[in-house]
This record gives sequence, structure tokens and C-alpha cells, in this order.
Amino acid sequence: MASPTSRLLALLETLQAQPVATGGELADRLGVDVRTLRRYVAALQELGIPIEGQRGVGGGYRLRPGYRLPPLMLSDDEAVVVVLGLVAARRFGLDTESAAAEGALAKIHRVLPARLGTQVEALESALGFTAAASAGIPVPGDTVLLLAEAIRRRRRVVTEYRSYSGATARRELSPHGVVVHAGRWYLAAHDHGRGELRTFRIDRMGRTTTADEPALAPPDGFDAVAYVSSSLARVPWTWQVEVALDLPVAKAAERIPATLGELEERDGETVLRMRVESLDWMASLLAGLGCGFTVRRPGELRTSVRELAARLAVAAEA
Repeated sequence: MASPTSRLLALLETLQAQPVATGGELADRLGVDVRTLRRYVAALQELGIPIEGQRGVGGGYRLRPGYRLPPLMLSDDEAVVVVLGLVAARRFGLDTESAAAEGALAKIHRVLPARLGTQVEALESALGFTAAASAGIPVPGDTVLLLAEAIRRRRRVVTEYRSYSGATARRELSPHGVVVHAGRWYLAAHDHGRGELRTFRIDRMGRTTTADEPALAPPDGFDAVAYVSSSLARVPWTWQVEVALDLPVAKAAERIPATLGELEERDGETVLRMRVESLDWMASLLAGLGCGFTVRRPGELRTSVRELAARLAVAAEA
């Protein structure tokens, strides 16, 4: 629920962006009645902000013409960092359901000094990325904030969670960390119903509340990023693959992201375990590692490797 302070700021922001707004429009936007709106207007007027009321048809509230809030005092470097962060968040799918990155950029443009604002707009239009844009899956901002607060305060949360199959069930969780990967938001948490650590998609979390019970502490040395990466590598695709690599584990880890596969040193050799949907894709990945390897399982992967080798040999002779 929005606090009175946040509603005051929202009212001020609306009056800056909109020349005239009726009392009914403003009350609806803030989620309050007209009487409460009048109190908020009076509170801003007491702070010296010149909000004027206009009676009659087409009337409403407005900021006195020519009045602007003091400009946001950012240095050039600070403005560049803020804009880069918001543009990158929007491009790589790290936005919320309300498209907050777009709204934040618009607010920054409105309050930056003219010279710096022009330069920032030029930066946005000139900026390019080598990495492809990611659509991502937006999440409710209030849910992310609630989870972060629960992690900090070591409180449990209760959520209506929708599984991959579409079934919804109540889950009681001890949250340990929020992780973002490939435009998706994940929660590493202890699931009290199942009695084990699990990874949850935050975009599948419905109504979520903080519980009164304290959360279980994470295991000693728990790393939420490493745990989520490992769980993503274990997603049950069609094929379970195991390959011995002619590489030290550390070198292999530089070439294979933890979200793709699990690496371990076993009997003096580096073993890669992965779950994949396409063995042809797996053969291409192995070919690109730049090292020798031995397929342990499945046997069908050897066929995909031989067929890839044959295609490459033909291409090399063409």
C-alpha cells in the first residue's frame, strides 16, 4: 500500500507532467477520495509549492505557470551512469511490469538542466550494444521489493505460485537471494512444504505476503547465484549428457557458463554434465570448445558428433 509521502510525490509528479488535472482524475490516480486529495494539495501548498485550483467546467489543479522544481543535481558522469543503467535495464529485459525504466528516464529528462538534458538525449540516440536485446519477462516491482526486504529481515514469505504446468499452489518459503539471468528473475529459497532448497521464477509468483515466522538461515557459505545457475543447468530436457573434457576444470569453467552445465573433477579428469534438447546443438558446442573430449553418454551424441565432423570436412574441401 502506498504511503502518504509516496502519494504526495506522485501528486507532485503528475502536476508537473500534466498542465491541468481535475480533482477526480488526481484522486483516482492516487487511489484516494477527493477529500483526502484536498489535504494532500494543502500539504504541498504549505511547503511553498504553488498549486492553484481552478473552478468551473474544465477546472482542476495545476502548478503555477513557469514554476519548476529545482533541477536534479547530477554531475555529467552521474547522469551518464544513470541513463546507461536504465537503458541497459530496458534493453536486457530487467524492467518491471509497469515499465518503470521508461518512466524513470522520462522523469530524469524533465528535471535535468537544459544543457545536460540535451547531451543525455544525444547519448541515448547514439548508444549501441553488441549484445542482442532480450525481451525478458517483467516482474511486479512490489513483489521484488517485498522479497528483498524479507531476505534482509530474515522473514518467511507466503506466495501463490504457478508451476510450469499452470497449476497454482500456496508455498511457504524462506527466501535467500534474488538472481537475474537472461531477462528472467529467480528466487533461491527453502521450500517448507518440500523441505528443500528450490529455485522459483518470480514472474510466476502471484499474491505474496510476508509471514510472521522467521526464515530458516541459508546453508553455510550459500551462494544464491551459484545455486540458481546450477539448478538451471539441471532443467530436465530430453537428453542427459556426460562428456570428459581434455581441459582443467578452471579452464573449462571459462568456456562453459554455470547456467549451461555442471563441471567436476573426477578421477583426474574434467567431467561435464548437461541436459539438452538437441544433440546436434550439443555436438556444435563441444566442437567449439577447442579441446579433445570423450562422450560418456548418451551413445546417440557420438552419432551427432560424427555427422557434424563429416559436414565440416565437406565444407573445408569446398
